Amino acid sequence: MKPGFADRYGPWALVAGASEGLGAAFAHRLAEHGLHLVLAARRAEPLAELAAALPTKTVTVSADLSTVEGLDAVTAATAGLDIGLVVANAAYSPIGRFVEMDPALTRRAVDLNCRMPLELAHRFLPPMVARGRGGFVVMSSLAGMQGSPPISAYAATKAFGAILGEGLWAELRGTGVDVLTCVAGAVATPNLAGAKARPAPGTQTPDQVARAALRGLGRGPRVVPGLGMRVSSALMSRLLPRRTAIAVIARASRDLTAP
Repeated sequence: MKPGFADRYGPWALVAGASEGLGAAFAHRLAEHGLHLVLAARRAEPLAELAAALPTKTVTVSADLSTVEGLDAVTAATAGLDIGLVVANAAYSPIGRFVEMDPALTRRAVDLNCRMPLELAHRFLPPMVARGRGGFVVMSSLAGMQGSPPISAYAATKAFGAILGEGLWAELRGTGVDVLTCVAGAVATPNLAGAKARPAPGTQTPDQVARAALRGLGRGPRVVPGLGMRVSSALMSRLLPRRTAIAVIARASRDLTAP
């Protein structure tokens, strides 16, 4: 636990996409730091169960964060709360050949994976800068470091989030507000378990990823949790030709199926 973490990033944190997996892991770790939590996701029941298991104050928001109405519900629920940290974790990954996919699915991926962190940044970063303290975590993915069939749209949205987070990190240096892009590899979430037959080598637990992200907050623009994933990131983005990198990720994703 970082000394002064709650003073710098509290007293309230917002976790978008908090019902399970990574979002739930972030909620548990932030509660350990003494932060109160606003938990937002579509499904009300898992949010209520998570809130009941946390030792600090909680507010739950059952809303579709891919919609303006859902984001407005989050804004309304946080009115009057001193939000010192935002974790933009909610994501959607349509799986399959792009030309055979319902365009509604790819639009949802863009709305949730791109518009959601962008809107949360617009809504919560200005008050943080005015107070001179705060933090913002954008969850990205190694899939977004190169073309990634059969999750091409998802990968593209994760590239957007990574670049957005790094740009905001640079813009807000010296303001007291820390921005971090967390570029995760394979994470053992319920969604991945339902989509992939076998875990990928180096798969991290949600708790490992959440801990790495919170350790990295305030230390730089980007963190890649796990030594194996850091090696993979360097290999794919710096050493391999693009054609080879795309082929490698395509082979690794061959057994992905829509859950």
